[in-house]
Amino acid sequence: MIWHKKPDITTPENPQQATELQLKPLLQLREQARQLTLGQNKAVMRLMSGSFRSGLRGRGMEFLETRHYLAGDDPRAIDWRVTARTGHAHTKVFQEERERPILFLLDYHPSLFFASKVAFKSILASRLTALLAWAAAGQGNRVGGLITAPHGHQEIRPAAGKRGVLNWIQAMLKNYEMAAKFPNQPHNPDYFDHSLKQLRRVSHTGSLICICSDFWHLGEKGHKYLQQLAQHNDLLACFVYDELEQQLPPPGIYPVSDGEQRLQLNSADPQLCSAYQARFQNHQALLKKQFNQRGMRFVPFSTAMDLSESLQQGLR
Repeated sequence: MIWHKKPDITTPENPQQATELQLKPLLQLREQARQLTLGQNKAVMRLMSGSFRSGLRGRGMEFLETRHYLAGDDPRAIDWRVTARTGHAHTKVFQEERERPILFLLDYHPSLFFASKVAFKSILASRLTALLAWAAAGQGNRVGGLITAPHGHQEIRPAAGKRGVLNWIQAMLKNYEMAAKFPNQPHNPDYFDHSLKQLRRVSHTGSLICICSDFWHLGEKGHKYLQQLAQHNDLLACFVYDELEQQLPPPGIYPVSDGEQRLQLNSADPQLCSAYQARFQNHQALLKKQFNQRGMRFVPFSTAMDLSESLQQGLR
């Protein structure tokens, strides 16, 4: 069930930022991403680290050694100075440097268009991927991925530098507006699993894959695709939630709605409160267990917490 409730705004300068995805705050995260490398905790940058050395020897950016020229070697790599000095043909060998693709799967299900504090879960997830995208681009990595919602998904091809981040942000703005406009239209209940299948198709070995969702719609097929993705990639599961999902508000009668039906919730009922709290705890605990068993990093993000602080604490 979706609770349509506008969050308590802690940013009175622009209250719309709590429910509407805006360009300016996403661009401002670029400076915040730079600061992730300044503190003593550099877990984020270790995870994002790109330009890693491959086991391949060939033409590349970093010089490795000089050795005797062998039949079949590229003549363009001949080291003429060493050849002239020794009287024997030598060739240069390079250590190839490879960039690391960073792929996101960002979920815009209607359940993420809710919060009781600061901003919608969908806003938090969007800002999180933008922050990580800026950090990744700063390390020389390509950024891309999938944005998924019940109405469909969009694939964003990985691109390097500022262009890659801006492509991602532009796609977020477009899909966020569409998802917010049609929150209750008929959809495929297996859309999230299908998106994981698509992500498996577009990912390449050695990628870092970051999945941002509340994972309420992860099915059996989705778990199978996650297992396959985890075999050859590093996976980061960002679990976004709101404190009101953990436990009900103080005793009282509260109207709730999914956009079509309206009900009244009695939070003075101890059995209801206990079942409500247990549902969330079981969901989070099961996700953490399943993801950790696959070697995935599982990091919870609350709408009430500072984004950068949560990120660095979760990746310690």
